[in-house]
Amino acid sequence: MLLEALEEDVTVVYKTVAASVQVQVEPVGRWFEAFLKRRNRNVSTSFQELEEEEELSEESEDEEFQLEEYPMLRTLDPKDWKNQDHYAVLGLAHLRYKSTQKQIKAAHKSIVLKHHPDKRKAAGEQIVEGDNDYFTCITKAIEILSDPVKRRAFDSVDPTFDNAVPSKSEAKENFFEVFSPVFERNARWSSKKHVPKIGTLESSFEEVDNFYSFWYNFDSWREFSYLDEEEKEKAECRDERRWIEKQNRASRAQRKKEEMNRIRTLVDTAYSCDPRIKKFKEEEKARKESEKKAKADAKKREQEEKERARQAELEAARLAKEKEEEEAKQAAQQAKKEKEIQKKAIKKERQKLRTTCKNWNYFADNEADSIKMMEEVEKLCDRLELVSLQSLNEVLAAGHKEESKAAVEKQVQEVNAQLQREREAEVQARQAARSAEQASGGGGGGGGKGWNEDDLQLLIKAVNLFPAGTNARWEVIANYMNLHSTSGIKRTAKDVINKAKNLQRLDPLQKDEINRKAFEKFKREHSAVPPTVDNAVPSERFDSSADSSAAPWTTEEQKLLEQALKTYPVSTPERWEKIAAAVPGRSKKDCMKRYKELVEMVKAKKAAQEQVAAKSKK
Repeated sequence: MLLEALEEDVTVVYKTVAASVQVQVEPVGRWFEAFLKRRNRNVSTSFQELEEEEELSEESEDEEFQLEEYPMLRTLDPKDWKNQDHYAVLGLAHLRYKSTQKQIKAAHKSIVLKHHPDKRKAAGEQIVEGDNDYFTCITKAIEILSDPVKRRAFDSVDPTFDNAVPSKSEAKENFFEVFSPVFERNARWSSKKHVPKIGTLESSFEEVDNFYSFWYNFDSWREFSYLDEEEKEKAECRDERRWIEKQNRASRAQRKKEEMNRIRTLVDTAYSCDPRIKKFKEEEKARKESEKKAKADAKKREQEEKERARQAELEAARLAKEKEEEEAKQAAQQAKKEKEIQKKAIKKERQKLRTTCKNWNYFADNEADSIKMMEEVEKLCDRLELVSLQSLNEVLAAGHKEESKAAVEKQVQEVNAQLQREREAEVQARQAARSAEQASGGGGGGGGKGWNEDDLQLLIKAVNLFPAGTNARWEVIANYMNLHSTSGIKRTAKDVINKAKNLQRLDPLQKDEINRKAFEKFKREHSAVPPTVDNAVPSERFDSSADSSAAPWTTEEQKLLEQALKTYPVSTPERWEKIAAAVPGRSKKDCMKRYKELVEMVKAKKAAQEQVAAKSKK
């Protein structure tokens, strides 16, 4: 308590107060629990006051509770104490697991004063000696209920507890009236204190979800040790005690599993029957459908906008194209008109030139010079442009005969000189093209020495024999030509490539001429067909031509021949007659000659490929 300052006292400042510092503190422990209780109750009391309030409430309950006499107490069998209702024995059947320890002690004290053997003996009642008296049941009841562990075990198997689970048919119309008491009844087994209520039909989604999440993850403290069939204290040895413990653990685990299945069945049944769940699902479905519809509408609008934009672009492009076409049409018409005007003007000037020259008798003294000058005038009409014709006509109209003749001759000389220059340029271009063709056909190496007809025919045959896709194709073709050429010139892959490209640019008539000469040479060299031919079947088609009628084999005839060779094998009687019948327009001799030629080609092809392969290995 501060004293009052006197008039002569002087105030002196010794030290300034430090600035306040704000510190974040996380509330924990029983003080935080007390804070929550005060906040929920809207009161401002300390934790100690709350504890005293709870104790006072328990004492008031102890003072107010009344005992209910158990009518079957005297008929109880002390040996069957385990199956008795301990709360009923002490007169607490109406309170049961809600009874406090003070109530249990008070009930035991009251019932002992009434049923103790000494009291009954003093009242003249005959007492059974030993543990056979029913008072033993009272002793066992207080022994079980006063021990928290044993009491918890007995409460877990409370004989008055209803384990029933409502069926779906029962809760079809009265869901909350059926399931609310069941969940409240089973909430006593929860290890957590605050158990959510089932709620009402107006409960929010979060409340319903919290309720079912709690019960689907329900943590039950209920255990079934009270129902153990064997007591390990009665075991004679350690091994027997272990065996009893093992049996008891197995039976407890089984009962615990059954209990959790019962809780799960209860929650599943409630969830399936809960009208709120159905309502939430319908709302969720409606929400998803609305979102889907909104998304579809937005997509449709977007597509419509894109379509409108595309149509607008197409319309703009169409209009621009029409405008461009119209402008082009007008320009073409204008050009056509100008061209017509120019054409008429040129025609007029040409006619004027012819008329003037004709009037001057083409500036000649005899008929021969007149005809020659007439040709030169026609040449001027064809070669000169409008401006030149107009200039020349103006000179002819203004001058005399000699001046006009000189002007015409001068113009003729210029036109003839121009024609001469054009002819010389054309000759030079032809010579350059011929030189380039010869250079490209020559290639390198042996290609510079020229190609005769036999080599060209052999090249065409090799190109057909080794089609595109052959391994090292151009080396194989070069080796094939070096083996079969009679000119003695060694060709390289570069030579045959250049010559093949040159042959591709030839006129079709020249190609036909080369093929015709190749066939005539083949006909001369192969004047007869051997009596027996190789039985090998060609695996590729060739475009080489050879038959007795001087007509090359077509692709369709080649296909028919190959198919007939496959259809009629060597063992077929009268094989070649049947093959010839399968190829229209070809005789037996033609088919045999063609087959022999194909066999030789295949053999040559294999030899060339083997040679190239051997070189590559080296």
